[in-house]
Amino acid sequence: MRTAGTRTASSPGLRALRKNRLALTGAAIAAVFVLAALFAPLLTPYDPARPDFADALAPPGAAHWLGTDDLGRDQLSRIVYGARASMQVGVVAVVLAFLVGVPLGLLAGYYGKFADSAVSRLTDTMLAFPFLVLAVGLAAVLGPSLTNATIAIGISQIPAVIRITRAETLRLKHADYVAAAIANGGGDGTVLGRHILPNATSALIVQATVGIPAAIIGEALLSFLGLGVQPPDPSLGVMLSGAQSFLAPAPWMAVFPGLAIVAATLAFNLLGDGLRDVLDPRGGTR
Repeated sequence: MRTAGTRTASSPGLRALRKNRLALTGAAIAAVFVLAALFAPLLTPYDPARPDFADALAPPGAAHWLGTDDLGRDQLSRIVYGARASMQVGVVAVVLAFLVGVPLGLLAGYYGKFADSAVSRLTDTMLAFPFLVLAVGLAAVLGPSLTNATIAIGISQIPAVIRITRAETLRLKHADYVAAAIANGGGDGTVLGRHILPNATSALIVQATVGIPAAIIGEALLSFLGLGVQPPDPSLGVMLSGAQSFLAPAPWMAVFPGLAIVAATLAFNLLGDGLRDVLDPRGGTR
């Protein structure tokens, strides 16, 4: 049952979202990437890691729609599997950030005083480092792998989640329905879990749509630097790294993975803008 004061997407809001062509375009492209990630083995015509030296540096054509790389591996197959890695990092990193950041933000915003001071100092310390710099540093410490890259990106996104949750908690804890719940004997867990957190969900959903494209770019950067996915496993960042020496004879090696990164990040950003208009009319707290 919906708690009092919960912001939901009203019918006018949903109609506005359906009329937002950019948001719908973003949703459609994002859905394509998600489906490609889920059904990659069924969609790829070739083994993405298997070389075929007879077809090395083949241009886009009937046999290989997006061409091949210097080892003869099919670019389309590698991009689909690279998108799978990007979606995995995007979703898992955001979930990790929320699992840590939401409880800390609720704690800081609701109790204040020492809890707020301690969490705020931790957040400020982490925010002193730019997102990508912090992610690269953590990945370098943890070691190169997709799992460690996901953990590093997730940790780097925790401060933003804490700030969003804290701001929403500070605003909502003075609402009339929260005071009524306390007056009726509701404990802290009840107030936080049944009244404050559900009403902060809209802003958190918007934050998630911001976090996923940031994580996709972070994974591509870490893999490009050799701190994420390790060859011969496919990744969009690994593909860009391998294309550096072949920009002149085989530009498709860099163009198509780059376009995939741009399309994925743009899609989630457009979707996020549309959801923000519906779920968070105030413009969000980000």
